[in-house]
This record gives sequence, structure tokens and C-alpha cells, in this order.
Amino acid sequence: MKRIILLLTLICSVSLLNAQETASPVKVDTSQMAKIVFEKTVHDYGTIAKGSDGICIFKFENKGKTPLVLSNVRASCGCTTPSWPKEPINPGKSGEISVKYNTTPGKFMKSITVMSNAVNSNVVLQIKGEVK
Repeated sequence: MKRIILLLTLICSVSLLNAQETASPVKVDTSQMAKIVFEKTVHDYGTIAKGSDGICIFKFENKGKTPLVLSNVRASCGCTTPSWPKEPINPGKSGEISVKYNTTPGKFMKSITVMSNAVNSNVVLQIKGEVK
């Protein structure tokens, strides 16, 4: 008897879950949002010497219709330090993200994730090369 009640409870639960309507997705007008466009997303240092400054610049432009705000720029490890503009970038204006790599000997490939209010809200930049 307990098995029958358990089985009926299970069937009713599954039926109720399937009967629930799913909410229709919210449509966002992306044509009015900020859009971040980089000149390049990969910087290849090539071969550099240990102790070099290890700095590279990623230039970008806001090609959207509202101000662009970079909420965070995060490197994949502690050997890479990004700096970025904290003030909004107006439509049609440009900015720069500066990345400093601690030149530890060996080959490297690191990523920097740029988070913003843009339609393309997460952009991944890469640096690579070899330190001799």
C-alpha cells in the first residue's frame, strides 16, 4: 500500500511540474546599448627579456548609443595586472586597458576578462609570448 501511495505521489508531482507554463523570455532592445569594440583582442609579445616592462595596451571604442561602463577587468592570474578607465566612455569615444605582465621566464598565455554594461558584456583579451 505504501508503494502505491508513493508511486501515485511521484506521478502527480511529475505531472504538476510538466503542467507549469514557462515564462516567455524578456526581449531587450540591444540597439540602444553600449558596444565595446577592441582594435585587437590578442597581444603577442614575441620573445622578450626577463625584467622587461611587460606592458601592453588594448585600445577600444564605444560603438553603441549609451555610455560604456567597465565594471571590472580581471586577469587569469596574479602575474598579470590590468588597469582601466573607471569613468563612463561616451558613445563614439575611445579608451585603453593597460596590462602589465610580470616577466617570469618561460612561455606564457594569459587571459584578461573585461566586464561591462555593453551588449557584448564579457570580452576576453589575451597576452602571449616567451620570456628569455
